[in-house]
Formats: sequence, C-alpha cells, structure tokens
Amino acid sequence: MKDGKKEKITIRDRNIYVIELDPKVLTKKKFKSANPDFKEGMKCFYVGMTGLSPEERFEQHKKGYKSNKYVKGFGIALRPRHYAYYNPMTYEEAKFMEVEKARRLRKRGYAVWQH
Repeated sequence: MKDGKKEKITIRDRNIYVIELDPKVLTKKKFKSANPDFKEGMKCFYVGMTGLSPEERFEQHKKGYKSNKYVKGFGIALRPRHYAYYNPMTYEEAKFMEVEKARRLRKRGYAVWQH
C-alpha cells in the first residue's frame, strides 16, 4: 500500500485463441450473413478468449463443453500464428484483443465468428 491506496495487481491469466473452421460453415446462414465482406477462397475462423490454455479450450469446444456450435461442428485446428504473440494478457486486454483480432481478420477478407 502506498499513501493508503491499494496497489492494483495485474494478473496475466487470459488468452485469446483462433480456431480455423471448415469452409462448410459458410452453408450456415447466420455465419455467412455475419461476414458480408468475406472474400471467396479465404479461410473461416472462430476467435475466443479463455482463462485456460488455447489447447484446453479447443478440446472443450470439440467435446461440447461450453461449446460454440460452429467450433463443435466445424472446428479444424488452432492457428497460433494469429494469437500466440499476444498471450497471456489481463482480462481487460484479452476482452479488447478478442474483438480486435476478429475485426482485423475480417478486414483482410476472412470469415470470422466471435462473441
């Protein structure tokens, strides 16, 4: 404590992750309509945030535990080159970066689902 104020502890225990999805996910109207600027031939991704390792969270998705339906049905693999540089982060940083990473991927023409 300094001057009677509590010091804020910065805990870097959050990760973002990017999962490549099978392009068949584009047959789902809701997914396709969320990506009007998708460029044909580009990949499809899911972007998420977790307090686990990306590998553990991907496994949970595939097993159906707190799973996103697009990842469970169409998830292929983690794509660390899109997220490893950022991890780990604070909760606030990860919350921001999850949205920002999805925005950046969409801007490049990828189809992305993020919540």
